[in-house]
Amino acid sequence: MMDALLQLDRSLFLAIHLGLACDLLDFLLPLFRNKLFWAPLYVYLLAAVWYQHRKVFWGFILAVAMLVTVSDTLSSKVVKPVVERLRPCRTPGLMEEVRPLVGCGGGYSFTSSHATNHFALAVFLMGTFSRKRKKTRWLWLLWAGVISISQIYVGVHFPLDILGGTLLGCLVGWGILRLYRDISIYYGQLHL
Repeated sequence: MMDALLQLDRSLFLAIHLGLACDLLDFLLPLFRNKLFWAPLYVYLLAAVWYQHRKVFWGFILAVAMLVTVSDTLSSKVVKPVVERLRPCRTPGLMEEVRPLVGCGGGYSFTSSHATNHFALAVFLMGTFSRKRKKTRWLWLLWAGVISISQIYVGVHFPLDILGGTLLGCLVGWGILRLYRDISIYYGQLHL
C-alpha cells in the first residue's frame, strides 16, 4: 500500500514537473515561491492593519509571528527530521529527471515548509479579515495553493509533501486563530 502511494506521488510529481513544463511557468512559478515577490502584499497587509485597525496592530503582529514560528518549527524541526524523506531533486533514480529551476535546497522534503507556513497564514488571515470580506476570503487559500504547487513545479517537493504541509498549516493556522480570538475576549475585539 505504501509503495503504491509513493509511486502515485512520484507519478503526480512528474506530471506536474515535466508534464506542465513551459517557458511561461518556468518564469512565473519560481517567482511565486520567492518571498520577495510577495513583499508588496505583506507591506500592504501591514499598512492596512496599521492605518485601519491601529489598536490591534501589535496583537496582529504578535499572532502572525507566533504562527510562523510554530508552523515553521513543526515542519522543519519536528516532522522533517522524523520522516527523513529526500527531495525529488535529491532522490536517486529521479533526480536525473528533475529540471533545476531553483536550487534544490537543504534538508528533507516532508512536509513542505512553504506549504505549512502559507496555509497557516491563509487560514489565519481568512479568520481575521473575513468579517467584512466574505466573498474574497477564499483568495488566501488560492494564494497559498499557488505558492505550494510552485514547489512541485520547480522540483523541490512531491505532492504528498504539499498535502502534508497543507494539513499541518491549516491546523496551526486554526489553532493560532482560536488563541487569537480567545485573547480578544479579554483585550477587546482583535478582528479586522
